[in-house]
Amino acid sequence: MLFTKNKNSKNGTLHHLKPKSEQLFKSKDFIRTGIEGFDNLFEKGIPKGFSLLLSGGAGSGKTIMGLQILKNAAESGKKCLYMSFEESEKRLMGHMEDFGWNPKNLIENGNLRIKRFSIFDISRTLDAMVAQSKGELLIKLDPIILPVDFQPDFIVVDSLTSIASAFRGRDTYRSYIEHLFRYFEDIKATSFLITETEQVPTIYSPTGVEEFLADGVIVLYNIRKGDIREGAIEVLKMRGAKHIKKIVAMRIVSDIGVEIYPSQEVFVGLQ
Repeated sequence: MLFTKNKNSKNGTLHHLKPKSEQLFKSKDFIRTGIEGFDNLFEKGIPKGFSLLLSGGAGSGKTIMGLQILKNAAESGKKCLYMSFEESEKRLMGHMEDFGWNPKNLIENGNLRIKRFSIFDISRTLDAMVAQSKGELLIKLDPIILPVDFQPDFIVVDSLTSIASAFRGRDTYRSYIEHLFRYFEDIKATSFLITETEQVPTIYSPTGVEEFLADGVIVLYNIRKGDIREGAIEVLKMRGAKHIKKIVAMRIVSDIGVEIYPSQEVFVGLQ
């Protein structure tokens, strides 16, 4: 059962799970995203089953990169789920079509699901989880409900910032996020969790705790240089996987999607 009653609590508050062991995750399996320049930032790839933050400011390309990763994985036969808490399914499919991708075929063959979730559903799930921790609800409860009969290999959550808004005025967000990360680990899905930040961030998630819980943090920058903005990307953290520790150039190309240039290091505009 994901939630247990805290024996040291009189009111049965949600019991916080301890963070993952500090030992490095050692996996024989690595995944590639199909974004060539991005994959070149890693020696072997991203360890399968990792949960990664995809952090960045407005217009930095987080949604496009998430959709592109799922498109590539779905084309290779993997089950992929895009969980949106903001944009509609129709609009997200429109983004994909703008780049010449064909989401309808991927959806029809059963490899891609794009689903809009409600923040109110998260609030109701939280209330039920609190009841469960008090012993008032005996059924097993997951932190999020996946589509019936669909076991995803890859998940994009858009976004943790939206989920955090469901917890305003409540002190249970950290417990919920801990269980969300553990849930993705249990179902062995590789997940990319989008978070909104400043254009040049010092905190990479809504509260800061998410970057501690995540296996990796990928930061997208939208850097102002004079009267234009230029894109850049950095693998800030990746447990147990060797990677290039540089901020490198990135751009969004109309008929391709995200393109990354590992040899073009970026310095200007990040102070």
